[in-house]
Amino acid sequence: MASPAADDYLKTVYAHTEWQDAPITPSVLAGKLGIAPSSVTEMVKKLAAAGLVSHVPYGAVRLTDAGTARALAIIRRHRLIETWLVREFDYGWHEVHDEAEVLEHTISDRLLEGIDARLGRPRFDPHGDAIPDAEGHVDRVPFVLLADAAEGHVGRVLRVDDRDPDLLCTLESAAIVVGAEVTATAHGVLVGGVSTELPEGASDIVWLSA
Repeated sequence: MASPAADDYLKTVYAHTEWQDAPITPSVLAGKLGIAPSSVTEMVKKLAAAGLVSHVPYGAVRLTDAGTARALAIIRRHRLIETWLVREFDYGWHEVHDEAEVLEHTISDRLLEGIDARLGRPRFDPHGDAIPDAEGHVDRVPFVLLADAAEGHVGRVLRVDDRDPDLLCTLESAAIVVGAEVTATAHGVLVGGVSTELPEGASDIVWLSA
């Protein structure tokens, strides 16, 4: 069952549990995709019939092995394209998500391999998300969400969610970027010895090394 719509579903299910453990429900899936719940129900049935997800009525949606392999393949495309746009075309990290959403469905496997080779086989995209290799392997390191980090916790920024471009720009201006070392405080973070109070929602989109 190969289609951009199916790929988007599989990618969203995979990404939901990449940085936390709670499985995704059809209602949450509908919200993330911006689609009516009834439409999600129909697509999930089709994906289940194709052996890509497992689902029981009113229960969570989980990827099968085949669904995981397909999700990793499309995620590899998306994240390599984001990295390519930042490195080769000077896109900002807040600008690449929507471009990659379009290009991930159109470029050939040959071009994707060329991009990967030219970039030096990167392991992470500009937001810190792991780029699966051609065999679907991904790197994992222990992490903690900034909102859950204890006061005084010192960690390297591993990942920043890319769904809110304005918030990404705000964090970048405060030097809260992938690779930066920060210290969690009661009201924000310390970055390079400078205390920064975070805007609403920021601590929920930043992951630190544990």
